[in-house]
Amino acid sequence: MTNFGETETKVRKLRRSRTDKMLSGVCGGIAKAIGVDAALVRIGLVAATLLGFGAGALIYVACWILMPEEDAPAY
Repeated sequence: MTNFGETETKVRKLRRSRTDKMLSGVCGGIAKAIGVDAALVRIGLVAATLLGFGAGALIYVACWILMPEEDAPAY
């Protein structure tokens, strides 16, 4: 129970997805973190790559290197 005026916040961690992935799970992880479908993130990334002279591809590679993979599911 929270006191009046206090709110609970949930921390979202940006991680590469182990399950929703085509190449490395970057788009799946971003989609999970912001709460949208991974296909929308992939379409946005392709648009950024084509319209931004390859900037989307550079962002993807940087995320692939810098984003840790999510933890393995506990069975």
